[in-house]
Amino acid sequence: MRASRTVRAMLLAGLAVAGFWSVRASTQEVLDPARNPLPNPNPTIVKNWGELPDGRMWGSTAGVDIGPDGNVWAYDRCGANTCATSNADPILKFDRKTGKLLAHFGGGQIIFPHGIHVDKDGNVWITDGQGNKEGTKGHQVIKFSPQGKVLMTLGKAGVPGRGRDTFNEPCDVITAPNGDIFVSDGHSGQNPNPPPDANGRIVKFSKDGKYIKEWGKLGSGPGEFRTPHALPFDSCGRLFGADRGNHRIQIFDQDGKLLDTWRQFSRVSGLFIDRSDRLYAIHSESSPTRHPNWRAGVRIGTTKEDKVLAFVPPHPNNNFEGAAGEGVAADPDGNIYAAEGPISRQAADGGLTKYVKP
Repeated sequence: MRASRTVRAMLLAGLAVAGFWSVRASTQEVLDPARNPLPNPNPTIVKNWGELPDGRMWGSTAGVDIGPDGNVWAYDRCGANTCATSNADPILKFDRKTGKLLAHFGGGQIIFPHGIHVDKDGNVWITDGQGNKEGTKGHQVIKFSPQGKVLMTLGKAGVPGRGRDTFNEPCDVITAPNGDIFVSDGHSGQNPNPPPDANGRIVKFSKDGKYIKEWGKLGSGPGEFRTPHALPFDSCGRLFGADRGNHRIQIFDQDGKLLDTWRQFSRVSGLFIDRSDRLYAIHSESSPTRHPNWRAGVRIGTTKEDKVLAFVPPHPNNNFEGAAGEGVAADPDGNIYAAEGPISRQAADGGLTKYVKP
């Protein structure tokens, strides 16, 4: 017995020297911290929040953000889970206090709105995560003015790819303080059998849309991705990536160097970091076969450590996991907004849920 333990220890030491152990440790599972008692800082729930144009009904969404004026931007997938056959305006702006509709635009220009980012000037960036059957729209990043004028596009309309000027199912977009643009690309990578052309990367552009560099590939090793679903920056300029299919957050500098890997925040669909570096991570995809024994909901911490400090529970349904949205944001008053995707839409009774801070 002693000899076998000695041999095992020697083998483990050898694997650590070879670099195997660091990869192994980075992929280990952890227990859900939300199964322990945690405070809920936003206990009041307002379902079906936000006034839609022309009295239409919410479809699915997955994106919400806060503009520089503190008001709420989101999108609706045109009363369904796609805008491919609709000319309804998917991009929406709401008064954060009343839910009154303040602006709407984008009709007929987007197939599958997925990521949304409002920059410091109030411009609205959207990733169009699918293409139409005609091959004329989709797989792009579109920058709109606050009034809905198209200011820039990245990618070739309707053309999926993994080149410098093409995307394949782009997930999210974010701009750095200097204007550099970062796009996470590759939504299908989380699938058990992803298609052969699936991407898993982050692409960096200059503020005027010129390709600079990219990093990442499909996989589960350090710096690899299985659906980089959301991208925010913290106050130090670190880029947080929700690597949803790998049940982790990966943190990078702006040149793509991997700085840290966090696993306490679950199978993250949406990430938001406020001006105080408070981190909000929404989890929407638990099931007995996909990240079992983790509840859906909003896990709250800070950008300083991989630790969940508070938890907003999911909408109740007939499952242990519950149901929660895919996108998350918090306004200057501390209210939290969840963008309800196709999994949670029915339980949420609408496209946006507001969790009010007392």
